[in-house]
Amino acid sequence: MIPEKPRRRWTPVLLVVIPVWLIVSATAGIWLLFRHEKKEAEKEQARFAQSVSTPLLADDLKKIVTVIGERNPSSAEAAANLSRMASMIEGLLGPSNTGFTVKKQRGPAAWPILQVTIRGKSDEDPVWVVTSYDSRPGSRGAEANATGLAATSAAAQAMASDKPARSIHFAFVPHLNDPESPVLESTTILRDLIRGASPSSVLAVDAMGHDESLWLTSRDVNALPLSKVDGLGKVVGAEVACLGEDSDLASILFEMDVPAVRVATRAMLTPDEADDREPFAPTVSGSTGRLVELIRRLAVEKK
Repeated sequence: MIPEKPRRRWTPVLLVVIPVWLIVSATAGIWLLFRHEKKEAEKEQARFAQSVSTPLLADDLKKIVTVIGERNPSSAEAAANLSRMASMIEGLLGPSNTGFTVKKQRGPAAWPILQVTIRGKSDEDPVWVVTSYDSRPGSRGAEANATGLAATSAAAQAMASDKPARSIHFAFVPHLNDPESPVLESTTILRDLIRGASPSSVLAVDAMGHDESLWLTSRDVNALPLSKVDGLGKVVGAEVACLGEDSDLASILFEMDVPAVRVATRAMLTPDEADDREPFAPTVSGSTGRLVELIRRLAVEKK
């Protein structure tokens, strides 16, 4: 009779130890990953904030209106200028200057929707600040929309080191002022970005060079920004500010069930209104300062 071989005592031990080791190592790996991501997020917040400055705004406005000029897909030259405009936004706000990570969302044509974010204590109910970076065909686009673009960029730079309660997203859209460009497609992409974050407020910025006092207009009479404008400007009816049109960014987004508020300092430009004169930088600086204060009021904790 062949004697039975003794069972190896370490086999049951391994059957217990190996699964435990796998669980512990996986847990440790996940913890290290989250720790790394947290450090990266904290590092992203280390940015260079630049106060709203009249000389810097004057320089930006000159570059947009005079150096770059007309920017839209209506001609080869204007299309190249639209690309230059996108590069300028990325340069102003990106890692080599302000320090933001600039996200590029593929648009319907050759030009991206650009986005930068200031992370808040909570990602719930964020604030969105949106603007366009194109111009009308045949126009250098001073009020439509160099002033809105310069004000939004300057606001992002001024708030770069803020630590708000709510996250703040700044987005720059390539198509709005040229009716022959893919406006609907671009704004649909923007809508999907905004609605995915369930925003508390959406500000659509344009025409910031007429006065320092802000005009807030919305087809949603209960939109939160309308209640935060005291001391910064006034609420103006859509029939006055938008001239009965639905072609401004806030109105287009509203039709897409996004309760956007137009922020400007005047009514929309009429089709026959010239828009090539370089804006007065001190006025844009004043309205931009009020825009920054409005965004900060909206980004506080919910009471």
